[in-house]
Amino acid sequence: MDSSASLQAQIQKLEEKTKSANLPPDLLEKINGMIALLSVSLKQGGGSFISYESISSYIDWVVSLPFNKETTDILDLNSAKKVLDKNHYGLDSVKNRILEYLASIILSLKNNSEDKVIRAPILCLIGLVGTGKTTLAYSIAEAMGRKFERIPFGGMGDAGSLRGQSRAFVDAEPGAIIKKLAHAQSKNSVILLDELDRVTEGARADIMGVLVELLDPEQNKSFTDHYVDYPFDLSHVLFIATANNTTNISTAVLDRLEIVQMPSYTDEEKQTIAKSYLFPKIRAQTGLSESQITIDDSLWPSIIRPLGFDSGIRSLERTIEGICRKAAREIVEGKVQKGATIRITNDNFKEFIPI
Repeated sequence: MDSSASLQAQIQKLEEKTKSANLPPDLLEKINGMIALLSVSLKQGGGSFISYESISSYIDWVVSLPFNKETTDILDLNSAKKVLDKNHYGLDSVKNRILEYLASIILSLKNNSEDKVIRAPILCLIGLVGTGKTTLAYSIAEAMGRKFERIPFGGMGDAGSLRGQSRAFVDAEPGAIIKKLAHAQSKNSVILLDELDRVTEGARADIMGVLVELLDPEQNKSFTDHYVDYPFDLSHVLFIATANNTTNISTAVLDRLEIVQMPSYTDEEKQTIAKSYLFPKIRAQTGLSESQITIDDSLWPSIIRPLGFDSGIRSLERTIEGICRKAAREIVEGKVQKGATIRITNDNFKEFIPI
């Protein structure tokens, strides 16, 4: 088969792919026009593999978008409370704020079952590293039975990262919003806008401008990514934001946010989290059974504060990971008798604490 015939066969596959996708009529008409031009160009001897690749890539992205796909919401506040309590110890004031927020969303969705537009302000969890902001956002998605996606803003230096690049540019691609929707395969997913305050200085104004549109349900009904060049309805998406502080977030964006301050964990809370949540989870992830390693209760105060006070649990998690990995190494190297338990005590504690 010559190159022309091969290209024609691939164009036919594009037509079949487009036909089988459930696209909006005007978008389908636009894509059919692109395919028709490519086919005419090929017949006239001007068809090229490069233009085929460009159109093929565009169609792949468009047909992957969930224009009509949604998950079914779980509108049960008692179930949401169980999820939050299962995933997070303490943080009662924050969990209460979230439950009140979810209650208003549940009422709104029940009373406007056809609309499904969330008009509540966007929750923004503000707190230091390790205080549980990201995992709380994931818990909200789990509580509502929605798909969860995360967009990291740390170091983002171009608004195009959110809104995409025009197909006029070589190697153009969609922005993060479209990519996450395609991955989630649900137009009512929960999308976490993580660390809003950490975008680069030079791009802050442009990125904040895109955020204003993203977070406004009256504007985001027709959000247009520069690559896709067709409006997508984001009003069913539940956006949640996080930041370390509000200093670098524009006033226009702050006006659309409901700030929830994350408290620091007390030493007592950290001990409970470490013993009941982190240690069992990390032990299993490291491949250790419950009978292979124990930690004396008297050591937990030293484990949670190896270098002084830390508002979150990130350092605590790393410390426990270090202890479990060193124990795993001893077992694999045969330094521990088969069936014996490695017991972390005051006598050997320093050997297991990561340097």
